[in-house]
Amino acid sequence: MATKLNAARLLRQRRIPFTLLRYDRGDFHDAEAVAGLLGVPAALVYKTLVLEAAAGGKPVLALIAADRALDLKRLAALSGQRKLRLAARDRAEELTGMQIGGISALALAHRRWPVWLDEAAREQEELLLSAGERGQQLRLATTLLIQLTGARVAAISRSPD
Repeated sequence: MATKLNAARLLRQRRIPFTLLRYDRGDFHDAEAVAGLLGVPAALVYKTLVLEAAAGGKPVLALIAADRALDLKRLAALSGQRKLRLAARDRAEELTGMQIGGISALALAHRRWPVWLDEAAREQEELLLSAGERGQQLRLATTLLIQLTGARVAAISRSPD
């Protein structure tokens, strides 16, 4: 099954080391639940959020730890947008071609959408992120994730309310 995942295919083609982790996907898509199933801290599991600018243009991807909340105003200011909004579930799935809970910035790298990674990620040698399908996560070096996605690193998250 892993050979069908675009994110894993990209990593194999570039001979980039990674680990594919599988979990019972059940009926949820919450990144904190994924961390629990995999037995890792939520600070290591990064969720990919799809955002749209009020002015239109390319979607923006934000990667933040499972136990954090996105700071929309901060990200909008950093990205030069007047306003960003989280894409609705159906819209995010339409834009990416992937289900919520399985959206992968790596699988979307060919689209060259702006990618923002929360600065807390720099504290981690490796991160877990979706492989492009619910039930599968990739463990990848943080520096390689930044290189492959062209991610800009900044403080884009806050503690959840």
